[in-house]
Amino acid sequence: MEQRQTKRLKSITEFHRSRGLAPPEHPLISVVDYKEVQRPADIGDVNWIFDFYQISLKRGLNGKLKYGQQEYDFDEGIMFFISPNQVFRIVVEPNPSTEQSGWMLLIHPDFLWKTSLAKNIGQYDFFNYSVNEALFLSKKEETTINSIIANVQQEYHSNMDKFTQHIIVSYLETLLNYSERFYERQFITRKMTSHAILDRMERLLDDYYTTGRTLKGLPGVQFFANELNVSPNYLSRLLKSLTGQSTQQLIHQKLVEKAKEKLSTTELTVSEIAYELGFEHPQSFTKLFKSKTNLSPIEFRSSFN
Repeated sequence: MEQRQTKRLKSITEFHRSRGLAPPEHPLISVVDYKEVQRPADIGDVNWIFDFYQISLKRGLNGKLKYGQQEYDFDEGIMFFISPNQVFRIVVEPNPSTEQSGWMLLIHPDFLWKTSLAKNIGQYDFFNYSVNEALFLSKKEETTINSIIANVQQEYHSNMDKFTQHIIVSYLETLLNYSERFYERQFITRKMTSHAILDRMERLLDDYYTTGRTLKGLPGVQFFANELNVSPNYLSRLLKSLTGQSTQQLIHQKLVEKAKEKLSTTELTVSEIAYELGFEHPQSFTKLFKSKTNLSPIEFRSSFN
């Protein structure tokens, strides 16, 4: 199988040049109008890596974005987030039927240097490589986001002074906080997708304890996130919104259920049950079981006699 070429754009200036745009007014931050973007001939033939953040809202684009293990459709009002050093590919439809519109905000990490956002931007789950759900906006939400982008654009178009970076970073933090709020709303309004992930999570938990996988140890949050093609933080937030419990809490709940079943229906010793459930040390099993039930495994078993 032929290896797909990868192209890396190291600077925002290089991106502007590659898309037929005028040089950016600021080398570390730029808002691009999609109407002005010229796609290079090989845009769909290569993998792309940017050394800067990209936040986009696209309308009327005929194509798909392959990002990590997922595929995003460019539907109405779609907003998505890409971090530096992440590989993605654009699959272009041959005959676009509508005019593309929207914007792309490009932010080089150096622009955030010595600001609180430099450290905190990684806490926003939607930048994670494995997140598979782009953000869909209502008209009102899109107006809110667009107004912030207009403020960013106006600020770096103005005369630069010692306040410019601080003001733009404050706008960026507002943009990301609104995006986080809208993602939370999406967890609620897109219940079908969310509940499908919850159903798969529950099936994976059952399978883990019935197929002998526990011989490899206790299941971790990362295992289930990988199986579901989402980030660990995204999974925990989604499950929390649906069940009130994090991924780790659901894992422990299922583990305790299986432990109760074995304690009440088998003659296995506590140590044997602990090993079957994936614990390396029986004491760890006893400690967890008691923390969840207020009874030791032996006390729980005795209650049936």
